[in-house]
Amino acid sequence: MLKNKKVLLAISGGIAAYKSAELVRRLIEQGAKVQVVMTQGAQAFITPLTLQALSGRPVRDSLLDSTAEAAMGHIELARWADLILIAPATADVIAKLVAGIADDLLTTLCLASTAPLAIAPAMNQQMWQARATRDNIHTLKARGVAIWGPACGEQACGEIGPGRMLEPVQLCDQVCQQLTLKSDFAGKVVLITAGPTRENIDPVRYLSNYSSGKMGYALAEMARRRGAKVILVSGPVRLAAPAGVTVLSVESALQMRDAVMAHVKEADIMIGAAAVADFRPEHCEGQKIKKGAATSMQLHLVKNPDIIAEASTHPQRPFTVGFAAETHNQEEYANKKLIEKELDMIAMNDVSRKDIGFNSDENSLRVLWREGEAVIEKASKLIVADQLLNEIKDHYEAKSKN
Repeated sequence: MLKNKKVLLAISGGIAAYKSAELVRRLIEQGAKVQVVMTQGAQAFITPLTLQALSGRPVRDSLLDSTAEAAMGHIELARWADLILIAPATADVIAKLVAGIADDLLTTLCLASTAPLAIAPAMNQQMWQARATRDNIHTLKARGVAIWGPACGEQACGEIGPGRMLEPVQLCDQVCQQLTLKSDFAGKVVLITAGPTRENIDPVRYLSNYSSGKMGYALAEMARRRGAKVILVSGPVRLAAPAGVTVLSVESALQMRDAVMAHVKEADIMIGAAAVADFRPEHCEGQKIKKGAATSMQLHLVKNPDIIAEASTHPQRPFTVGFAAETHNQEEYANKKLIEKELDMIAMNDVSRKDIGFNSDENSLRVLWREGEAVIEKASKLIVADQLLNEIKDHYEAKSKN
């Protein structure tokens, strides 16, 4: 996604600097050219040699560099970068950016460059919540600086709260989105299902599965970023609704089916990423079932409707893409679903793998259609979503011409 894009990664002096090595690796994997700039404080936490080995370029730390163009490294680097990312961005660096102070290579090149600037704040939670820092962040936002993070959680000082630098995989996603914005889905309506369904047994119990909804939400986010009008039919998840996406929240498979069929006619493309329960209890008890002296209990289950199959056979069917989340015989089952459900395309993933299965932030897909297949290598779900949308776009356009 970042082939030939030039990312200047500026590292300031915070404990989160150790994460920057992983960030360099992630960016290189996506095809970026990465030039690392370090402050003196950053070098107290991680060595330039490590980052040079990962980036394949000498680390720059001097404002006046005899090896740079006209000995002015800040001008050379300012002209080179497609994006400047400061990660971690300490409270000190943030304050200097606001004040326009230029007393080292990092702050000087930021003043000298017209490239987009993004910062990934990282500091103690009290420093992040301090009035001065909040005012500085507000000022940078008003100037068009992208603020990525921070996250909440346990910090190196032992405190818990906002201030953690985003993880490298998240920052890599942000860079990809910043440098690869597209509008190739403009004018298209994309209908997406995501998450699990819950099939009630009684008022306090239900049948469900481990789906987190992350893949479906990533698809919704990327389709919106590429210009589509997105309708997301979501089962119960713990995810924030993507900005600009119409979210229809449902619980059961029957509710999801009703929501999908209410909008399928207006959709150009449908992606069924939800893990819909195959069966539901025939009856839901009105009150909590009591255990009593029983040593066993039987549930009579009935089959739920096949939502993606119903959409693919609709008289005004959209281009229909299914998902096959399998633990074994993946290709056999995926091909069977592709044919039997009359899908245009199916994305197969191995949910038995802990590194890409349910609840993981990463995924890997094998995409099948009747005439061929493609493999999307393991990456963050946002990147995988973007690559799947590339495949969908190509096949949708080809089909539209026939």
